[in-house]
Formats: sequence, C-alpha cells, structure tokens
Amino acid sequence: MDLGLKGKVALIGGASRGIGKAVAMGLAREGCLVAICARNEQPLREAADEIRRATGVDVLALACDMARAEDIERFVAGTVERFGRLDIVVNNAGGPPLGAFERHSDEAWQAALDQNFLSAVRTIRAALPHLRKQGGGRIINITSYAVKQPLDGLILSNSVRLAVVGLAKTLSRELGPDNILVNNVCPGPTLTDRMQSLMRSRAENEGRSFEEVAAEENKRIPLGHMGTADDVAALVVFLASEPARQITGTTIQVDGGATGAVF
Repeated sequence: MDLGLKGKVALIGGASRGIGKAVAMGLAREGCLVAICARNEQPLREAADEIRRATGVDVLALACDMARAEDIERFVAGTVERFGRLDIVVNNAGGPPLGAFERHSDEAWQAALDQNFLSAVRTIRAALPHLRKQGGGRIINITSYAVKQPLDGLILSNSVRLAVVGLAKTLSRELGPDNILVNNVCPGPTLTDRMQSLMRSRAENEGRSFEEVAAEENKRIPLGHMGTADDVAALVVFLASEPARQITGTTIQVDGGATGAVF
C-alpha cells in the first residue's frame, strides 16, 4: 500500500528513544523528512544518526524541552526553516511522576500540565499556520491507555492526559474544514524505558522481583505479551498517511486488548 508520505515533513517530540524514536524511524522509512527533538542532545544526535543510516532520509535534530514554550517555538520554526514545509505533527513527551493524590504539590501539577498538556497546545499553535499553508495535515498525540481506564498511582498522568483527549476532539471539529486531522494514540503496556522503570518501582514497593512483576503484567494482557514501540509507531504512521484521510477525532489504544473499557 502506498501511504502517500514520501516528501512529507514530520515533526516528532521526545524522539531520542522509545516510542518517539520508533515513530520517527517508521515515518522516515516511508520517505518522510523528519525533525526530532529531546532534552538531552547526545542521545538525540545518536538517534538522528541511526535514522539516517537506516533510511537515507534527511533528519533534523534539535535539543528541546517540551515543557518550555520558547523551545517549542524554536523547534517548529527550525523545522520549517530546514525543510520549507510542515505536514505532520506528533506530540510526544515522557509521562509525569508516579504517586497518589496527596503526594503532589501545585508545582508537580503545573509541571505535568506543562509537559503533557501545554506542550501539545503550544506545538499545535506554532504548527497550525504551516499546516494550513500546505492545505491540510495531521496532528497525532501520543497519550496513554490510562485515558480510557485510569491506572492506580498515576493520578497526574490520568488527569492531564485526559485534557489532551478533550483538546484533540474539539480541534478535530474546528480544524476539519482545513483538512487537518487530529487523533490520539494510546499505548498500553509497552516495553519502553518508562515501563521498565514503573515495573522496577512496583517491584521495590511490593518487595518482589522485577521478573515476577513483568510476568504478572504480561499475564494481564489478552495477547499474553507487552507490545513494543514499533507496534505503536505502526498506528501513528498509518494515521499520518493518505489512506487515513477519513479518520479524525479518534482515540485509539495499542494495548494487546488490555483495556477493559468498551470505547
């Protein structure tokens, strides 16, 4: 299937590793020119080199803290300056800290909002003029399956990521006339560094081994195993493509059937 992505320009946040890096690689394999960002410059450059070697496409790598408005503006402007256009925006940032409600101060809540909600707001705001100039585009937000089934001990993520879903649904209606499609992708248990960190934390808190906790997590998934970053990237690449032209305003999980909710 021709996905119609060759020559398009995609901007991906948090792409030095994990899901963001897999998304950038997947889009580049389809012929997209990609701009990637992350806070730490060295792993970001290494990711860019890996994508270039694997795909042969041009990659722009800019250090950027997605919690900082000025960094986001610089990232979007740098992407357009380098490639002359922007077609696809993938909002992705690491999740906020673990902890129950009473553990989090106002500062923790604000940091979560900046990193996981306002980062999307600011990126979309900066990107919109360029998407409109191209006659349309794609906005894809990486959230979490917690937006459909809240997870214990993740109150910051459960709350803030739901705001992204409301934003996306509203924008899908506002931006439909501009041919700009807006969707959310919700990874379930996925073998990323963050998931391994969560499992280690749980193992320590419960006095159990990491292997025992990992086996238990796999058992909860109907397919019997966690997904990989590439599994999530496959959906993102499709939503960015021309064949997905009638899909907007959706929130789709990639979780091996782990979510118990009907919708």
